[in-house]
Amino acid sequence: MNTITDTNYNFPGQKSVYKGKVREVYNINDELLVMIATDRLSAFDVVMPKGIPFKGQILNQIATKMMKATEDLVPNWLIATPDPNVAVGHLCEPFKVEMVIRGYLSGHAAREYKAGKRLLCGVIMPEGMKENDKFPAPIITPSTKADNGEHDEDISREEILTKGIVSEEDYLILEDYTHKLFQRGTEIAAKRGLILVDTKYEFGKTKDGKIVLIDEIHTPDSSRYFYTEGYEERQQKNEPQKQLSKEFVRQWLISNGFQGKEGQEIPEMNNEYITSVSERYIELYENITGETFEKADVSEVEKRIKNNVIQYLKK
Repeated sequence: MNTITDTNYNFPGQKSVYKGKVREVYNINDELLVMIATDRLSAFDVVMPKGIPFKGQILNQIATKMMKATEDLVPNWLIATPDPNVAVGHLCEPFKVEMVIRGYLSGHAAREYKAGKRLLCGVIMPEGMKENDKFPAPIITPSTKADNGEHDEDISREEILTKGIVSEEDYLILEDYTHKLFQRGTEIAAKRGLILVDTKYEFGKTKDGKIVLIDEIHTPDSSRYFYTEGYEERQQKNEPQKQLSKEFVRQWLISNGFQGKEGQEIPEMNNEYITSVSERYIELYENITGETFEKADVSEVEKRIKNNVIQYLKK
């Protein structure tokens, strides 16, 4: 169970470090960002006490593969991946919204729908839908980018523009990029016998004002996938869909009385359960990429990351 759940590096030229729920981002000379994907597991905006073996490697490698598979459509921040857990890219000023796009009525949208709501982030959801039905066309339901410990919150396009969170000119580009990425992600998933149900994208601006895709893309942490085979049959029988996403962790937590609400205690995750989560993430990787997952050497994982990053920066 050798996992990486926290890093405290001091790289050459390091200006600052930002620690998110899962990733830790080191600013190098106000030019580069070194992003380390840890093995931390976050659900309901709460970081679980124990790490998941190989999760950081899985997320980083899926994200970098997907960046390369979409760079002809949308420019991104990525320059190099000097370590299985590390991505290095251009320093960007992130937009303070996450662009969530949904092709199906699932997850948060389905929970809101069940509660009787038909308006999500200013977008009307049609009547007569049941959970996991496909929307007539994908809908964009943005959320605010929460600071540490806070919950992301739904926000409408109108609110984003009225509050001046993003300019209209920039927001139109974010919308366009979001639709293009989701279309490409849908096509990639279809080739693997998967349905890309919903996902989120984050964008930033480079020093010269270019809008680029940042952070992760089409990973099981940021996206939900269904298996194409049996999808229609399950919908007709009102059965749950077979999913490839972090939703299985959320459902386990819900069944154990935890939804990130005040006063609730995180249920104990024993080693057997943690191993099963790790295995599910490996399954996700192999299904999403169509490649066999190769476990990196984690005997001295912190030292390995440090050495690989320093070697890269020296170049």
